[in-house]
Amino acid sequence: MLMRFDPFRNQPRLAHGQLAGGQYSQGQVGDTARRANGMPFDAYRQGDTFFALFDVPGVDPSSIELTVEKNVLTVSAQRTNQWGDDGVELIVSERPSGSFTRQLFLDESLGADLIVASCEKGVLTVAIPVATKANPRKVEIGHGNGQSAPVPAHATA
Repeated sequence: MLMRFDPFRNQPRLAHGQLAGGQYSQGQVGDTARRANGMPFDAYRQGDTFFALFDVPGVDPSSIELTVEKNVLTVSAQRTNQWGDDGVELIVSERPSGSFTRQLFLDESLGADLIVASCEKGVLTVAIPVATKANPRKVEIGHGNGQSAPVPAHATA
């Protein structure tokens, strides 16, 4: 029902110098390599709703953008550094900053037009309901005097 697909999953490792033992040269740790998992997430289903929880620590909730196009949910966020740029001698930088994007491919059985999201304590929670037409339903079978007539199906709750 909810799929994550990343055809270039192993590419940052190869493209950013993690060959021959995985060592970077001093000062060579690039933002792209650190950002490969900059927005990890968990997904689970509870009842008739799928939940995706994205880690966005230090991100201003107003910088988070959710878009749905066809069956793709795109989550974009912006994290800025806290020290500014003028006169700062950076000693260690392990907390990535910049733009982060994740995409989830949604099954047609999910109600993409009914998505609800909230952000609290550095976790973005996205709730995606299962579309009503995708819920299991009981189909009643008509019987009677030899005449066949369509009988409406009733959704189960």
